[in-house]
Amino acid sequence: MNLVEKLDDFVKKTKDGREVKSILAAKLAIQGKCHKEIENLLKVSSSFISKWKNTAIFQGVERLKMQYKGGKSYLSKIEKQKVIEWLRGLDYCRLGDLQGYLEKEYKVVFSSNQSYYALFKEAKISWKKSQKKNPSKDEELVKEKKKEIKKKLEEWKEEINAERLTVFMIDECHLLWGDVEGYLWGRTDKRIEIPIVNQKEKKSYYGALDYRSKEFIIKGYDSANTKNTIDFLRYLQQRREGQKLAVIWDGASYHGSYEFQGYLSQVNQDLGTEDWQITCLKFAPNAPEQDPVEDIWLQTKNFIRKFRHICHSFKWVKWLFEFFADGQVFEFPKIHEYGLFTQPV
Repeated sequence: MNLVEKLDDFVKKTKDGREVKSILAAKLAIQGKCHKEIENLLKVSSSFISKWKNTAIFQGVERLKMQYKGGKSYLSKIEKQKVIEWLRGLDYCRLGDLQGYLEKEYKVVFSSNQSYYALFKEAKISWKKSQKKNPSKDEELVKEKKKEIKKKLEEWKEEINAERLTVFMIDECHLLWGDVEGYLWGRTDKRIEIPIVNQKEKKSYYGALDYRSKEFIIKGYDSANTKNTIDFLRYLQQRREGQKLAVIWDGASYHGSYEFQGYLSQVNQDLGTEDWQITCLKFAPNAPEQDPVEDIWLQTKNFIRKFRHICHSFKWVKWLFEFFADGQVFEFPKIHEYGLFTQPV
């Protein structure tokens, strides 16, 4: 019995309306329905869809039961101290690692990710990505740009919350066969070798984080250039039909090319700046850590490395990459760096 059949079987047995909604949300998402369609059909949020879809796939259909009692919702003081000591002894830790450890060792399952983030904070552990320092990076300019973006978001807040304007933070990612390789456990007397058919196979992805809803939208291309940048913005307009767009991204040449400026002029015509259909802001140069999308790319590549054993071809690598990222709702502290916006429940 495949996963969809298990969901169908489960929905026939349950009498709980809440369970029916979570099962249907998971099933439709697994079958490839876009989040917007499911939201309109079931009157749920994008985060609700992502939660139950991932629960069904990675934890099993049984975990969709509302009466599930798989764990308590608190730690004793002694247990909490032991968890913090465990965290401090690690070189790094993913959210999933902490969740698995708490459930296995203490039968604890928190209802909100914020409780896990609080433990990270107490252990003085933060989400970070190692980066080479760029000598051209201007720290003062980075601070000024951050203030500028926060100010703009505050000015737009009413329109954003009323869904008249969507703010997207955008970045491009170039996925290579080699990106699936990472550290593995293996015998000390034997070199680990994993066959790769074509090391040069690659795919470029544009990714846009909706700063209010936290939904992440991606689309793949052969390369990143002006033509594909324009196509991706048109795609985002279709996904947020009837809304204006504000785009925040880096200073890549194709983000400011003559052809792209001509496209913006055509889209915005002779409208006043407050009525522009697409407004573009830039992060400070040489500081990619400003964009939360960089962290999402990192999470996505870590995910496909985790399932490296099923990647028998680059087609599978791309499928896993898109499965984890596209349409998902991401929630981690760095996303709120420029201000906090509410998401519909």
